[in-house]
Amino acid sequence: MVAEEGPLSGVRVLDLAGPPGAYCGKLLADLGADVIKVEPPGGDAARRIPPFFHDDPHPEKSLYFFAFNTSKRSITLDITKADGRALFRRLAAKADVIIETFPPGYMDGLGLGYEALKVENPGLIYCSITGFGLWGPRAHWQASDLIAVAMSGMMYLAGFPEDPPNRPYGDQAYYCASIQSCTGILIALLHRDRTGEGQLVEVSMQEALSMNQETAMQFWDMRKELRTRTGEGRKLPTGEWFRVPGLGTYQCADGYVYLMVGIPGFGAPLATLIDWMAEEGMAEGLASPEWKEVFSQLDLRLIAQLLQGTDVSMATQWVPKFQYVDPIIERFIRTKTKNVLYEEGQRRGLLIAPVNTPKDVVENPQLNARSFFQEIEHPHLGTTIRYPGPPYRLGLTPARIWRRPPLIGEHNLQIYRDELGLSSEQVGALAAAGVI
Repeated sequence: MVAEEGPLSGVRVLDLAGPPGAYCGKLLADLGADVIKVEPPGGDAARRIPPFFHDDPHPEKSLYFFAFNTSKRSITLDITKADGRALFRRLAAKADVIIETFPPGYMDGLGLGYEALKVENPGLIYCSITGFGLWGPRAHWQASDLIAVAMSGMMYLAGFPEDPPNRPYGDQAYYCASIQSCTGILIALLHRDRTGEGQLVEVSMQEALSMNQETAMQFWDMRKELRTRTGEGRKLPTGEWFRVPGLGTYQCADGYVYLMVGIPGFGAPLATLIDWMAEEGMAEGLASPEWKEVFSQLDLRLIAQLLQGTDVSMATQWVPKFQYVDPIIERFIRTKTKNVLYEEGQRRGLLIAPVNTPKDVVENPQLNARSFFQEIEHPHLGTTIRYPGPPYRLGLTPARIWRRPPLIGEHNLQIYRDELGLSSEQVGALAAAGVI
């Protein structure tokens, strides 16, 4: 029987995180934790980040904020004020987890750091997300997503060799830091279940992103060789550009597809694509025995040598062939839609994938057949909004969006009056003083 509560039901999380940790709080909340978004009076700064619902720049209509704050509750609290700090300490005494993204030492300076709070709550798990960690020569350097992506080494490998390094789309440093933070928190919860001990979970955005380089660090460590941006092809010392036919992004009738055809061990060979082209009269001579012999020589070692540029004479021999074949493949691909190329490619064992637009993703039959998207009601907007579901499925203890993102301070009375026992008059006085 599937449970009516998520696997983290009963876990209380105080979420003070900005954008670098917002996704971490969402992951925990969608797993059923009671995540309380602690916002400054007037609302979190992320509520001012576009885009906005119907392009209305209102703090209750930020689609950015919506995306990262599902299933959470919200209170307002100014922790820079003495009364605000006192309230936060009361909340922290009963919390299981705290997530924050302030600079190193900021919370300690307010008397709200891990060492201070664990005195009253030894089982507390305190997660700090920073650009470079809590200690070290650069711990106090400022960091944004772009800075973390650059400093991690990931940006150096993104793009084409003839261009400067490129920033990957989206806030990849924030996502990776949030995912690693969530992992660390779950491990710490498991440890606490066994021992009763809480602990500090520290995540550096630079470190969280460093593994995205894959083998680049090992290349330098073992061979003193820098991996470089490769893009989809290679430029010879003469300045001549080429790509291996069947490898890369191709324009089709309604957008783009990505081909990974011809690499031994990865789907059907290039000859299978040429046969398809020949069936439709578009092979332009490539189905001849002479060209089939050429294609049969394209093994993994040869392709790697050509793309890495380790043998210029070999490239000189093969580039004219590639430059003849590739436009023929391009002409064929342009006559087909993404869906035809994908489905027929699957039937023939060819690795062809549609380059989906956001519209394609929302309308994707596989995602919709699995009910990946959730329709969440927003009564204050008079509509429902479709959200992506959780990135995993648990058979017995489901993860899902349990409630819409909260309004600013929507749960102040629930927390301050009903849980902490303040009177309505006290809550009103705190609001008038700008504490909540």
